Amino acid sequence: MTDPLVDLHQVAETDDVRVGRPGTPLRTLRARSMPARWRITAWIILSTMVTLVAVGMIGRSIFVAGVERAANTEIEQEADEFIRFSEKAGAEGLSTPEQLLQEYVARQVLHDEVVVGIVDGSIVAVANGLTGANSVSGGSAEVPGGDGLVGRLLDSNAASGVVETGDTGPARWGRLEFTSGDSGGTLMILQFTQDARAQVDESFTGIAWAALLGLLLSSGVAWLVAGQILAPVRDVYRVARDIGEHDLTARVPVDGSDDIAAVATTFNQMLDRLEAVHATQQRFVDDAGHELRTPITIVRGHLELLSDDPEERKATLRLISDELDRMSRIVTDLLVLARAQQPDFVRVASCDVTALTLDIEAKAQALGARRWQLMEVAEGSVRLDPQRVTQAVLQFAANAVQVTDEDDRIRMGSRFEGDGTERLLRLWVQDTGPGVLAEDAERIFERFVRGSARGDTVGRHGSGLGLAIVRAITDGHGGSAWVDSVPGEGATFGIDIPAPIDARESAAGERSPALIAERN
Repeated sequence: MTDPLVDLHQVAETDDVRVGRPGTPLRTLRARSMPARWRITAWIILSTMVTLVAVGMIGRSIFVAGVERAANTEIEQEADEFIRFSEKAGAEGLSTPEQLLQEYVARQVLHDEVVVGIVDGSIVAVANGLTGANSVSGGSAEVPGGDGLVGRLLDSNAASGVVETGDTGPARWGRLEFTSGDSGGTLMILQFTQDARAQVDESFTGIAWAALLGLLLSSGVAWLVAGQILAPVRDVYRVARDIGEHDLTARVPVDGSDDIAAVATTFNQMLDRLEAVHATQQRFVDDAGHELRTPITIVRGHLELLSDDPEERKATLRLISDELDRMSRIVTDLLVLARAQQPDFVRVASCDVTALTLDIEAKAQALGARRWQLMEVAEGSVRLDPQRVTQAVLQFAANAVQVTDEDDRIRMGSRFEGDGTERLLRLWVQDTGPGVLAEDAERIFERFVRGSARGDTVGRHGSGLGLAIVRAITDGHGGSAWVDSVPGEGATFGIDIPAPIDARESAAGERSPALIAERN
């Protein structure tokens, strides 16, 4: 068998705690050192940062792709303009490729673009939008990358593409070959994207700074919001910390109806249950200590003075047995009252009142040789706990037996009072004993209270818990217990159980005619 102390030490030396309900797989909860507020804020910042970075990268890619598409469009437009110009060149007397290229280049006003005219592999005209210079005398001085770049593009099998030109950065290029007269030429168009890319980067740099400020602002907002969200949790922690062993009255303030408020409400309900259990336990301990102290003292005293004389010894043992029986009854009654706080103390079901009344009357006859009279019997069905109701009425009958003599009359019965949703089932027991004083009637259903006018028999044998059990039973049914008495003329004890009926049901037949029967 594993030593539980060793297991506790092993758990204390690790960062993991395993929890779970009985019969379910345990799950591991890793100990966390960072406060929940910081974790929430950190996750919000991290998710926001990842989102901003992803949006920035995707946005920059989209804008750079737009720059490249714009460059291709410019190249296509330049080629279309040259084609239209060459179609009109004959009317202007431009018959050779060299004249055509020089005239076209001379008319160009470009930006971030270089147009190169080439005839028989030689540059005959250059328009450089980067420097703003146009040259119709040829030469490669105005072409970024010089003759080497032009040679690579002329030797390429492709008619367009991307080329790196060194200091001026990457360029999109296109080549248009044409024929004028008996000779041919080439128009080379280079569209540089470095400045456009730089503008995109500059714009996104500004956006990045704005995003950083927004991230800082969202961090502050996340910190405040996390604090507001966790405020009820802190209240739960504070209340749980401040609750003492004997003080369970503190509660968590509940504001709103969200999930956190539901947690606080559930926590308060748990505290209500704990307080009720604690109160029941404390009451049980106090009552047991109060009531058991006397019989224990009596038993101990007689045992200490136990005589060797057989007759005295027999009388002492009989008295001790009587006290032990009384202690057993007290403990049993206290356990019943302790269970009265549990939700399953009363188990209601549909019950035939006539059969219940006759059954109670038959059981009551075994309590003592009295003249039992069943005065009235209600007819109908009521939702109640028949065992608990029988227990309550038999408690009345047992008390009646204690305060009456043999052949005295004890009456009992059941009937319905009221109508509709206000209807009650009343079960009662009437004796001819000494009755109950008015001041005792107000508190006779409390614990350990005995009626002073009900004779010494109750004082000797009653624990003062029977009527308290009756009240617990009626409380469990949502009803009430009552007593009606005139000192010296007997008393009537009864219980009222809610027995509502639908308005459509007929009230006829709910109460039987009075049944008077004297039983010996």
